[in-house]
Amino acid sequence: MYLLCIVLGLLSILIMCGNLLVITSIIYFRQLHSPTNYLILSLAVADLLVGVLLLPLSIVSVNICGHLQNVICKLRSCLDMILCICSILNLCSISVDRYYAVCQPLKYRTKVNIHVIVIMILVSWTVSALNGITITVLGVNTGKSNKRCVLFRNVSLAIMGIVLGFFLPAIIMSMIYVKILTEAQKQTRSIQNTTCQLTKTERKMERKATKTLAIIMGVFLICWTPFFLSVAFNPLSHYTIPGPLLEAFKWLGWSNSMLNPFVYGFFYSWFRSAFRMILSGKIFQADLTNTKLH
Repeated sequence: MYLLCIVLGLLSILIMCGNLLVITSIIYFRQLHSPTNYLILSLAVADLLVGVLLLPLSIVSVNICGHLQNVICKLRSCLDMILCICSILNLCSISVDRYYAVCQPLKYRTKVNIHVIVIMILVSWTVSALNGITITVLGVNTGKSNKRCVLFRNVSLAIMGIVLGFFLPAIIMSMIYVKILTEAQKQTRSIQNTTCQLTKTERKMERKATKTLAIIMGVFLICWTPFFLSVAFNPLSHYTIPGPLLEAFKWLGWSNSMLNPFVYGFFYSWFRSAFRMILSGKIFQADLTNTKLH
């Protein structure tokens, strides 16, 4: 019990620190004020809330019992659904952003502007909140036999919620990225003979950003697919999946909120520069908002 609390506590701290770096970088440095980065900001906020709210609630839920445990179970499950669905909807929005940036670059600035991005973010959070609250109210129960917090006792609700909230968006995102990567390969071949260095540089940066964000999506799917598959299969198998295995899959999903900042730092040189300036305290010594990040 104590080991579990320590592990969740450390994971919570890592999630908070990593995503605070991402959020601070995007808000502080003007170079990072772009439509794509605003979507990344929304994703980082969802990840941050996993560390700030969800994991502490999980720690509390394993140390109490009775009626309060049932209340915390429902609250934790509601937040879990909201933040997970919000993350995948933000990733869907990012895939749409990348589609226009790579496949229709001439229309990108007119189709994807700040107003459109704000609408995307608001829709993602609103739909997530409505789905999370509805599914939790209809589907959450506290297991009486083992005192575990069990989601989706209703089989049809489980399948509908998981297919619409996770697998369908995941399939759509995958199809979009396949289209994007195919188009990027065509563009690579078409500009090999061009003499316009600016065009080459811009296309190279867009392709790199797209591949990096595709990796973010891939990491998300790797972390969350085992949990959603097990949750969907569990009612069909009369709840034969061991509780510890479900919890392990849940922790794997939560760990995604910790991994995203590392992916940004590893693949984006400008995020690495921003992280270094923040961690070294330079942003508190001078106004570096207009600093050119490399």
